[in-house]
Amino acid sequence: PYYVDLDQNLFLQAYLHSSDPNLLVFVDTCVTSPDPDNFNTLSHELIRSGCVKDPTYSSYYSPYSTVARFAFRASSFINQHPSVYLQCKLVVCRYNDYSSRCYQGCVSRFKRNAGS
Repeated sequence: PYYVDLDQNLFLQAYLHSSDPNLLVFVDTCVTSPDPDNFNTLSHELIRSGCVKDPTYSSYYSPYSTVARFAFRASSFINQHPSVYLQCKLVVCRYNDYSSRCYQGCVSRFKRNAGS
């Protein structure tokens, strides 16, 4: 466990252990929840499909393509529960493959109109 106070910044780093230097790590989605088995019902989105949902979420520069660095502030959501869990979805792509998910950034999906 990692103990934080309300409004404290949490800095995280995800590192891909691989012998292939031509890979890139991208943070696609991060969600917090008081239930480690349910990140859908009672949750707080930090980033979804590459789109920042929490204004305290920030990504940080890394000199290595296999390292993703980001941070967010512990919100009142964290203060309302004895424990809060973080779940992130990371995407691994080929470095310089500009058609890959890693280079698309924020992807907002719109539902199509079911009318005529």
